Amino acid sequence: MGALPSPAQLMPSPHGRRIGPRQRSPCDLHCHLLSLIRRQGQSKSTSPVDGPHRVSCAPHLSCAQVPNVGGQGGRWLWAQVSVCPLCSSSAESLDRLLPPVGAGRSPRKRTTSQCKSEPPLLRTSKRTIYTAGRPPWYNEHGTQSKEAFAIGLGGGSASGKTTVARMIIEALDVPWVVLLSMDSFYKVLTRQQQEQAAHNNFNFDHPDAFDFDLIISTLKKLKQGKSVKKTLYGANVIIFEGIMAFADKTLLELLDMKIFVDTDSDIRLVRRLRRDISERGRDIEGVIKQYNKFVKPAFDQYIQPTMRLADIVVPRGSGNTVAIDLIVQHVHSQLEERELSVRAALASAHQCHPLPQTLSVLKSTPQVRGMHTIIRDRETSRDEFIFYSKRLMRLLIEHALSFLPFQDCVVQTPQGQDYAGKCYAGKQITGVSILRAGETMEPALRAVCKDVRIGTILIQTNQLTGEPELHYLRLPKDISDDHVILMDCTVSTGAAAMMAVRVLLDHDVPEDKIFLLSLLMAEMGVHSVAYAFPRVRIITTAVDKRVNDLFRIIPGIGNFGDRYFGTDAVPDGSDEEEGGSAS
Repeated sequence: MGALPSPAQLMPSPHGRRIGPRQRSPCDLHCHLLSLIRRQGQSKSTSPVDGPHRVSCAPHLSCAQVPNVGGQGGRWLWAQVSVCPLCSSSAESLDRLLPPVGAGRSPRKRTTSQCKSEPPLLRTSKRTIYTAGRPPWYNEHGTQSKEAFAIGLGGGSASGKTTVARMIIEALDVPWVVLLSMDSFYKVLTRQQQEQAAHNNFNFDHPDAFDFDLIISTLKKLKQGKSVKKTLYGANVIIFEGIMAFADKTLLELLDMKIFVDTDSDIRLVRRLRRDISERGRDIEGVIKQYNKFVKPAFDQYIQPTMRLADIVVPRGSGNTVAIDLIVQHVHSQLEERELSVRAALASAHQCHPLPQTLSVLKSTPQVRGMHTIIRDRETSRDEFIFYSKRLMRLLIEHALSFLPFQDCVVQTPQGQDYAGKCYAGKQITGVSILRAGETMEPALRAVCKDVRIGTILIQTNQLTGEPELHYLRLPKDISDDHVILMDCTVSTGAAAMMAVRVLLDHDVPEDKIFLLSLLMAEMGVHSVAYAFPRVRIITTAVDKRVNDLFRIIPGIGNFGDRYFGTDAVPDGSDEEEGGSAS
């Protein structure tokens, strides 16, 4: 084993040069290193980096792997570990997380991270960045016309990759950014490997320790705008960071920008020592043994040679604000080139076409026309508006259920006679409401479908661009086999409905299992949805012919949400939701 650097070598001199090495015994070296770590820990109250942000780091959670050595074969479990977003590295030292060898635990199936406590926003000293407001990622045909911009961050352990990633996210000021750590993709360890890891004898810094097939498939789905089992969906920018980020050729082809964080080896060693000793309770002998046996050789053999593959090399890591500013400017320019204007394209398309065959309009009986007359009347009181709207919703839901698949079945009556009837042939029915007006249709669905699962999607219009933006999403698990009833009270251009359908398709719901329900639609919205998604069933109680220059249905029903909830803020005949629902 080579000679270890002394604390004097690790600390810069007052003149900016390292002081020459001094001969010390291993015992002296360990004492000096511990002293160095303690001094750095005591200075946290005054350090601009290690001081104030330590107080607020607890709410930020990331996912680390916890190996379960009990049971046959062993499995990786997942646990939430507090990690400050401004820490210098996301590389996890797993020794503290290892249970005693032989501890009896039942094996678990391996999965990717399911961290449910990811913060919905990112707070900085100047502003709060909400992870919301995703603009359209598809064209007027309903197909994805742009992929997410993928950034790869490579570098040695404790080089500052995570800190650089966080700084890029803060400086970008762009919502819907996904930070994907390579630490979430370690392979399942065998029992022998788990025993080696418990004694610092397993190499977590080798390419063979990572599941590159899973990494590649996850990145591909994220770039295509699809959901993945790690609770991530819908990214405009993907930041993938890890020590082996550039070690696979297929993975490199998925990255639009490759950044290598180059930090001095002495600084990386000090950071790793401080992290593993003071924060994770490891002993200094184990840390140094692991560093010299695995971490440093892996850096020299696998990580440092990948620097030549990087588009940008960032010396000094997070301290190089100039390089980070240049990266942010380039990402902004790339995002501007990928911007789409969907709503204007919808308004100019599908003119004078016949209504599609997938459209089903509730039969216009005198009763139905009478209820429409009441809810369209501007003089109708709120109580009457709600009452007759609910009646129409119930009729609409009942009508929609007739399009579900049914199969023949035979039951016995109380008289002991057979009755040849029908039963639902699908797996399950799930309702998804487009907030806020679509939420008013949920009681009617619950009244008709027993134990139906409900999801919600919030889509609002950007007041500057006029484009729909996805702000919130909550869907039940495993809906890909369900028949999904998508509910929105009014559909004018179809922009919000198309976005909601696109979200369901990204969650692997088949197009022919989606039913779009609305009390009132404009012909433009019907054509837009049917043209983009020809197998989606569209069901409504009425279709109005025109949409004015402000994309409002004529003659229309007014702002349904305002009239229903009693928040008549804009008495202008708008069919749009408050805040600009992009129906």
